[in-house]
Amino acid sequence: MKDKYLQKIENAFLEHLLKIKDPQILEFGVRHGQSTKLFIDICEKTNGFLYSVDIDNYENKFLSKKWKFIHGRDDNYELVEKFIPKKLDVVFLDSFHNANHVEKIFYHYYPMVKQDGIFVIDDINWMLYSKNNTRDNFNSEINNYETFFRILDIYNSNIENFDLSFDFIGSGIAKIKKITNNQLSKRKKVILRKNTIKNIIRKILQK
Repeated sequence: MKDKYLQKIENAFLEHLLKIKDPQILEFGVRHGQSTKLFIDICEKTNGFLYSVDIDNYENKFLSKKWKFIHGRDDNYELVEKFIPKKLDVVFLDSFHNANHVEKIFYHYYPMVKQDGIFVIDDINWMLYSKNNTRDNFNSEINNYETFFRILDIYNSNIENFDLSFDFIGSGIAKIKKITNNQLSKRKKVILRKNTIKNIIRKILQK
């Protein structure tokens, strides 16, 4: 059975990348290297190039002429932008899983994504990490939960600018496809009516 992490990565990227000639890919977070290896394999088949950024030094993890490792933080913009091209086909964010950080990185690098390119954010499924569930973990539950709804708030003010889909395999993934070159609007909180008097009355009447 295929590893769930690799399965969701392939679901998010394979079809899109194999259609592109000379894809330019920016990856934040290397760790076990599964996504990095997949991207390198694709780049070697399609004459593309992968740029991987991590605060830990993985420069010797792979040998490929289609790969550049950048040792630093994803928000060290000056360092990262010394090496990457001005336009990217894919950005994959799998570094620090915190909603504020994800939002900051997304808004900074999204303008570099080509129209019809994709920006993918890992770890949006909090259910596995909820109490008494298979990966019961407080920090992962809260971070993934907050990131999921932060992405929805960003989408709420940018529905005309990008398409959004979620995959809940494993720790989940959010796939954002850029459909215009418009500047993104600031996030707008989705206003829910679940705690309104009207909804309370509705629940009472349903009993």
